[in-house]
Amino acid sequence: MIEAVIVDALRTPMGRGKPGGALSEVHPVDLLAGVLRQIVDRNGLDSGLIDDVIVGCVSQAGEQANTPGRMALLSAGFPTHVPATTIDRKCGSSQQAIQFAVQGIMAGHNEIVIAGGIESMSRVPLGSARMGADIFGYGVSARFAPGLVSQGVAAELIAQRWGLCRSQLDAYAAASHARAARAQDAGLFDSETVSVATPGGIMSRDETIRPGTTSEALAALRTSFVSAEMSARFPDIEWSVTAGNSSQLADGAAALLIMAEPVARRLGLTPRARFVAFDVVGDDPLFMLTAPIPATRRILAKSGLGIDSISHFEVNEAFASVPLAWAAEFGADPDRLNPRGGAIALGHPLGASGARLMVTMLHALEQNGDRYGLQTMCEAGGMANATIIERL
Repeated sequence: MIEAVIVDALRTPMGRGKPGGALSEVHPVDLLAGVLRQIVDRNGLDSGLIDDVIVGCVSQAGEQANTPGRMALLSAGFPTHVPATTIDRKCGSSQQAIQFAVQGIMAGHNEIVIAGGIESMSRVPLGSARMGADIFGYGVSARFAPGLVSQGVAAELIAQRWGLCRSQLDAYAAASHARAARAQDAGLFDSETVSVATPGGIMSRDETIRPGTTSEALAALRTSFVSAEMSARFPDIEWSVTAGNSSQLADGAAALLIMAEPVARRLGLTPRARFVAFDVVGDDPLFMLTAPIPATRRILAKSGLGIDSISHFEVNEAFASVPLAWAAEFGADPDRLNPRGGAIALGHPLGASGARLMVTMLHALEQNGDRYGLQTMCEAGGMANATIIERL
């Protein structure tokens, strides 16, 4: 079997995903194009050799409706014969894009693929692609009566099931900001970040991180998802999910250059990591955000690795209850879990987040001299991708 390897991995800084955010005046196509251009230029790669560009994007509406990966590669100056496609597996879209890239290479169908993601949540707001639509249909509504719930309510159900209280969620969120701030101050994100030219100047640092965040300040925030209807349906919930212990809306793009290992060697490029195992699973759509747990079990079984063999875990911080429940299930070392902060601090640009997490994880493995990293993310509808990479 042909081995697929990561040759390079880059991302933009994370901008606040609302009007006035540092990246809010940059078209999403141009945001992604800058990453594509940089990843090719700095490796001296002829972009005409790229077999495919696979891009995750969740809100495929407005400026993100026209196959944004294809538009971005054209904007980046790639030859017109290079194709692209867009993937939507919700929050795991660009992690799935990476897995599709790896599968194509392992099968011998492709030799060089760029996989990544884009989301401009300031310019294409969350929910733009489904506004006013019945997204379930009769069969789903009948099967899961009295009805599925929003992700925020699902996060509350997870907190209840795993016995997580408000103070634990807020403490975790404050720690996410503190870890991200330490990493930023130490320059640990510099090697993975591509500067972006904006009308307001050059942006080179994440603007989402709030270094002074404390549990006490977060405790003053109101809960976000309680309603009379949900309180009546779930009377035992102690409502605890707030904007402060949830992921931030964000603008951002990320991409990885993935090749067949012999091709990388032939081109004089150094493989930086290989893919050990990957999988995607579904779980209870009511709890929605629990699938990282069975997904992790499956890739650990596939890889033959134990949880203690993994040096770095990226479990997407869609809500604080998600990584906390995951950690409780596996007894994972908390110091290895999102050690540079996660989506609570850095933001969650939906379609780009899977690639962003892998970019950060690879650079952290290299900087720390560690071997294995595991990444998993919850996804709408009750799904999760999981991937293990090995630094080379």
